Amino acid sequence: MIHSSNWKPKIFPIDGDVTPVEIDRLQELSTSTSLNRDKIKEIGRDGVVAYRSNTPTVNLTGRQLEYGSMEFYRKLTSKGDAVTQINFTDFKTPRFDIAGYETDDNDGFVGTVWYPGCRTQSLSLNIGDPEALIERNFTFVGEDDMTFKDDNKYLIYKRFALTGGSNETVALSDPSPVTDPDNSGQYLLRVVRVRSGTATILTHGTQWSYNGSGTLTINGSSTAGDVILVWYTGSSYITGVDPFSLNNTDLAGISAESVTILLQAGNTLSRLQSVALEVNLDRFDVGEIGNKDKVQFGTRDITARVTLGRILETYTIEEVLRGKAGLSYGKIDVREFSSNFSLIIKVYSDNSKTTFKLGYKVLDLSPVTGDNSTPTDDYINRGVVLEGETGFITSIEAVL
Repeated sequence: MIHSSNWKPKIFPIDGDVTPVEIDRLQELSTSTSLNRDKIKEIGRDGVVAYRSNTPTVNLTGRQLEYGSMEFYRKLTSKGDAVTQINFTDFKTPRFDIAGYETDDNDGFVGTVWYPGCRTQSLSLNIGDPEALIERNFTFVGEDDMTFKDDNKYLIYKRFALTGGSNETVALSDPSPVTDPDNSGQYLLRVVRVRSGTATILTHGTQWSYNGSGTLTINGSSTAGDVILVWYTGSSYITGVDPFSLNNTDLAGISAESVTILLQAGNTLSRLQSVALEVNLDRFDVGEIGNKDKVQFGTRDITARVTLGRILETYTIEEVLRGKAGLSYGKIDVREFSSNFSLIIKVYSDNSKTTFKLGYKVLDLSPVTGDNSTPTDDYINRGVVLEGETGFITSIEAVL
């Protein structure tokens, strides 16, 4: 059996020269794969003629504790380690692989589960109550669900810097690639060239070739500074390297008491009982006739939704939405609510709020719904939902 402690998750960015890393503080990863198969019948026959295999749909749902690091957001967007701000629009097109390295209870390596070519469909930040640990939630979409085992049990990733020239070669060893059981004579899963920051998946047979004994040839002319990224499977892992590294440096988790919520021009919100920020991408990933894979990746629209729930004591939120904060204004009419608000979530290392870790900012928000709950023998709860399109995540407090 394979325990969750022996399922080692990693993310491999595809659209850039970005190092793969372990997925830290992951609490849950669920997948659902639909094979999308159709029955073909015909008049005059009792039963099925055949089944038509369409492109599968793979949905992944992840839940991660907030630990004050930008690392996972950078990997989802194929950004380098020096990037300090990621806009919601940066999640629109980048692709990445999610892989799980599996070991059994006897420390025997079993295999690797691989979900290649995933894209982000939604991400959220949730603070469930005043004592909760802050959680991040993600949904990803892809088309493939593969398990590598036996001689192919290790997923291998290698990076090579080219010097420039014609038909440059690189040596693949430690470990050597193992042939694909489904495709005789094929050894490599993917070859990507990154040139001047632009990543291109190269085509087997025309843009690259492999001789089956350790030599990968990049066909045609290469340029000094080109980087080649290679994915393949092996019967062992890279010598002296562990496929998963534990993160004992960052915080284990951050609780609700370590957060400050600001609405509009620095109005700190009090008595909040729950806060949720959800960013949904209306994906538009395109296929083409004659190709089983998606060929272009995009997003029609982005919706950012903020939900604020509180125990009713003051009307600060409503005063801000009405544009009358601090004015002792005697009437609040929802018909008169304004738009174009900003909401900021500042995450600190602890409740002293002296060490800033991460910030979330949503711009151009408009109130869309409000609710009021008055239960018997309890305090009144009041909530509001605001929607917008733009925002960003940053590790620099001054830009919020």
